[in-house]
Amino acid sequence: MSNIAIPDPKLQISFSKILQNIRETYLQEALSKTIDLIDISKLDRELSDYVPEKYLKSLAKHGLRGELIYPVPYLLESNPYLLGYYRLLLGFSQKEFYSSIFGVSIFKNMEIKGIFIERYKNELPELCRALIRSAIALTDGIGIDKINNKIINDLALLTVGPQLRGGANVEKGTAGIVDVFNVIYDIVEKSIIFSNPNKMELINAAERKVYIEFASDPDIVIREEIGKVNYRNIVAIEVKGGKDFSNIHNRIGEAEKSHQKAKQSDYVECWTVVNVDRIDLEMAKKESPSTNKFFILSQLVSRNGNEYQNFKEHIISLTGLKT
Repeated sequence: MSNIAIPDPKLQISFSKILQNIRETYLQEALSKTIDLIDISKLDRELSDYVPEKYLKSLAKHGLRGELIYPVPYLLESNPYLLGYYRLLLGFSQKEFYSSIFGVSIFKNMEIKGIFIERYKNELPELCRALIRSAIALTDGIGIDKINNKIINDLALLTVGPQLRGGANVEKGTAGIVDVFNVIYDIVEKSIIFSNPNKMELINAAERKVYIEFASDPDIVIREEIGKVNYRNIVAIEVKGGKDFSNIHNRIGEAEKSHQKAKQSDYVECWTVVNVDRIDLEMAKKESPSTNKFFILSQLVSRNGNEYQNFKEHIISLTGLKT
């Protein structure tokens, strides 16, 4: 009997659906639809004003229009989402492009929400000129006579790939946090007096309220109320849901940064949950000395075995729940 077991390509199926939306919003399909709705003579006048003639002629020789590579204010005002088209074409990630280094963060809502803010109208020509300078460097680097429609489309898609992968990694990380939260819910369920998707409130053996809730950094926190406005910070949990073993060092380093902040906030315990079954605990302890305990996500989710039992007993003990 064969041991070969290739799983369903769920990620690619998900990517295909997302990619269709990206095509309709940020790629050539979106550009073509916009061209159909605007005054082409006005667009041509702006292209002539903003782009050196030899570059427009070189594109025209291949039957290509200038806006395929070069943005102008009229076009971006007509469809602000198209700022994303030119960003992708030039190969910049969103994080890089909208950082303070590029100086274009004020335009981010154009790509993200399709909103053009009128008060930035005077800065739009400068943005277009900067993008055109970068696009000219791109065409010179490739070879102006080698530019064609396929290369233009492929370059944008090459930038989309890592963007989709990054989004998938974020989704996996979020799912891991929710998994841990649900495991804790099952452990403390009998003591819960209130819960919603983001928080649980319990009463412990000392008749004090205990709060277990999602946080931004770390991911999950457990606190005990010791007064109307005072809390004892009990446990800070950082969840690293990525399964890529080669990146485990980076993820543990990120957990350490989070736990250092938690220690400054007087959390008694700092735990790190990882989604990699093969982990060198000695190495992990060196890379995150602030972590009091490491747990493996798959073993917690199984709700069985020594590691889960250890996690459960520590939750009960540290929160002071009745057993």
